Amino acid sequence: MAAISPPVVGRELSDPPSDGISNIRFSNHSDHLLVSSWDKSVRLYDASANVLRGEFMHGGPVLDCCFHDDSSGFSASADNTVRRYVFSSGKEDILGRHDAPVRCVEYSYAAGQVITGSWDKTLKCWDPRGASGQERTLVGAYPQPERVYSLSLVGHRLVVATAGRHINVYDLRNMSQPEQRRESSLKYQTRCVCCYPNGTGFALSSVEGRVAMEFFDLSEAGQSKKYAFKCHRKSEAGRDTVYPVNAIAFHPIYGTFATGGCDGYVNVWDGNNKKRLYQYSKYPTSIAALSFSRDGRLLAVASSYTYEEGDKPHEPDAIFVRSVNEIEVKPKPKVYPAPP
Repeated sequence: MAAISPPVVGRELSDPPSDGISNIRFSNHSDHLLVSSWDKSVRLYDASANVLRGEFMHGGPVLDCCFHDDSSGFSASADNTVRRYVFSSGKEDILGRHDAPVRCVEYSYAAGQVITGSWDKTLKCWDPRGASGQERTLVGAYPQPERVYSLSLVGHRLVVATAGRHINVYDLRNMSQPEQRRESSLKYQTRCVCCYPNGTGFALSSVEGRVAMEFFDLSEAGQSKKYAFKCHRKSEAGRDTVYPVNAIAFHPIYGTFATGGCDGYVNVWDGNNKKRLYQYSKYPTSIAALSFSRDGRLLAVASSYTYEEGDKPHEPDAIFVRSVNEIEVKPKPKVYPAPP
């Protein structure tokens, strides 16, 4: 009998969340996948075995999640809390609170801290080694110009994207003020910010089908490298339809990156050579989140309607895990014309 090839979109995880998926994250140590959802749950999957390993409930929709190490993680919720989970024991506690929904959570290995961003227009840093109770775990609170929409870390650098197209760049070793205050080079609302794995800059996506490639180096030479490009659009009968770009994920080995949009497509780009490497076949609905596994061999895709067109009938929320072929993510060598 011929081997059954996996579906083009990847293998669908069983027991998906029952409402919109807000984020998906692979562990840095295994093929475990952490998933946050508007159904108030945080779920832990073994993505290789396709098994749901654990589920934790919040008092409100969960807007983000991240791993601490392979055995524990954190989540950010619309109930204004930041929670910590120990997967093996099922133990959970509240690490701290904001005054409004908590939109983003990141764990910094470099600083040993949890960083959260909220719609209360603050960024907070927490020490998870402190005893339970926010007085003992809060390291600092830092006002932001607007509501926090997206965070990304690389080494000691933290990039914060807020409403009003503000971008603040911090050094985690000195949070007293941003190292750089910038305005997005895109004209429309920021959806996602994601630092380059090599630490030289960050990619930024907007609701208007564009991605900007930015660099930390403020010298003229450094800034001359930045550019933006259009993506996740379609042209029909002379009319352009433009989709939000919800997700950016960098490949850990090659430094190429995937983007996911409300058009249901995942594209892979070579930022250095300004080329699209690959487009995966269309997913059932909007791409809400993306994550590569630690070795870049798997790509998790959240196909989950993000309500960009309001409440309407839509495909069920699903998570697909696909095996990544090198041809899809490896930069192609430049071909130089043969000398005459």
